[in-house]
Amino acid sequence: MTYKNKIYALVDINNCYVSCERVFNPSLNNKPVVVLSNNDGCVVARSQEAKDLGIKMAVPLFQIKDIVERHQVQVLSSNYALYAEMSRRFMKVLADFVSPKEQEIYSIDECFLDLTAHAEHYDLTEYTQQIRQRILSWLGLPVCIGIGRTKTEAKLANHIAKQNAYLNGVCNLISMDPCSIETLYQSIEVSEIWGVGRKHSRKLNGIGINTVMDFIQAHPLMIRDQFSIVMHRTLLELNGVTCIELEHTPPAKKQIISSRSFGQRIYHIDDLKEAMGLYVMDAVNRLREGQLLCGCLIGFVQSNPFDSSKPFYNKSLSLALPEPTDNLLVLSKIATAMIDGLYSKDIAFKKCGVILTCLEPKASHVYDMFTDKKHIEINDTLMDSLEKIHSKYGKNKLALGASMLPNRRWSMSRDRLTQNYFKWDQLLIVK
Repeated sequence: MTYKNKIYALVDINNCYVSCERVFNPSLNNKPVVVLSNNDGCVVARSQEAKDLGIKMAVPLFQIKDIVERHQVQVLSSNYALYAEMSRRFMKVLADFVSPKEQEIYSIDECFLDLTAHAEHYDLTEYTQQIRQRILSWLGLPVCIGIGRTKTEAKLANHIAKQNAYLNGVCNLISMDPCSIETLYQSIEVSEIWGVGRKHSRKLNGIGINTVMDFIQAHPLMIRDQFSIVMHRTLLELNGVTCIELEHTPPAKKQIISSRSFGQRIYHIDDLKEAMGLYVMDAVNRLREGQLLCGCLIGFVQSNPFDSSKPFYNKSLSLALPEPTDNLLVLSKIATAMIDGLYSKDIAFKKCGVILTCLEPKASHVYDMFTDKKHIEINDTLMDSLEKIHSKYGKNKLALGASMLPNRRWSMSRDRLTQNYFKWDQLLIVK
């Protein structure tokens, strides 16, 4: 915890997924648009027009069909390849304004900047407006920027910028009049504070803390005793005490989850094994990207939790590995074998998946004296070769079993998927 004066900015893409789609399809502008989760299940992104219709985040599509039809809401499948590339370019633009040590990539559409050193040479409101204009001009993405003495305050400032059009996309709490700040804080619910979840919000409301201003005026020791040290730090951050520094190295993963809902209900054990094989490939790919080893594997299957006519079936199995590994063949064999114990006849399966846990860095793992190092080297060479093939020819050219074959019964539904405009064969054609 430090008490020196710092200045942070949070840059956030407005309605990220929808904004990315609108860059390449301007006909979506000024229309209600929602983007769905995997398998076209739930809403994961909404345009402002869709929000104004009362469409909530994470609501299943079937529950809002009447709103979609009545108001001609444009419904799209998630195009994660497109969003990831736009995010990479977004972060690259921001990197032109600060040094590497002054930037923290927080999520696909959010980035913290340390502007402490820049305050001596620039008007930060004007400086961040330049950032906004460049991102809009170069990428076509609208962003809002919040500036504060701490990351928590910058996050709150970003919320204020989004909710108040007169600020023109930038809320600078550093230079704002204290009376104006107090008025704004009195109008914002305490649940909007970064790190205050639903449970904490209800408890705070129960003791008379309903707004951000109420929270800021609370006694720090009372917040620490009745909640947690994390909430205590949140209160200190909103009072200008820096407790959360920029993170330049992403925290180590504790687990990797890969799962999907199926395009249609499946009943056959072979279909489950095919799907599990694909999810293991995805999980191991992320495991190796992080240069990690897996010490425990968990496999699970589920029926449809929304089908009230049948009991919900949810079962999982786990296996602690005798030696941590990142070998796809080993992990895939274990996961698909688990299906024999997870499967039950006459169950309409909706979802399955794998969880890799007990992760540790590969570079620091110490093998025991009985480990066959030659066998590990052979496995590493095999995995390297597979990754090179995927990199050069795509993931569909070589895979385990039938997991990459087209038109499987369990394949994910993405009927509303837009093209990936960054692929050669899907580039926009100008006529």
